[in-house]
Amino acid sequence: MSETPDPEVIELASKVFDLARTGDADALAAYVDAGVPANLTNDKGDSLVMLAAYHGHSAAVSALLARGADADRANDRGQTPLAGAVFKGEDAVIHALLAGGANPEAGTPSAADTARMFGKTELLELFESR
Repeated sequence: MSETPDPEVIELASKVFDLARTGDADALAAYVDAGVPANLTNDKGDSLVMLAAYHGHSAAVSALLARGADADRANDRGQTPLAGAVFKGEDAVIHALLAGGANPEAGTPSAADTARMFGKTELLELFESR
């Protein structure tokens, strides 16, 4: 028997996901510091890092990673934040994720596969140099 989620918890989670999408690094950091899980995911398995990365917010990505978020946490479709950043062409996010330990070979397709698919040889060279 599953419990009905508390509406206040749902509202808070929704707010935190919106902060990731809009890139409010300071507010995200404050919520995680106050106890919101750094690896919180939505109903599609998208983590806070995934949402911040996909929307191009490198400072938010860095703030989350500094608080223990998993740089390689894949969503329900097997996509990682790094692969999403490669797809979107978010160079600052790519560098933030790599600095946070992201693995270019993680996920399906991986960030390396995505870079190959789009002919981004400079990213493949960057990944290989790590």
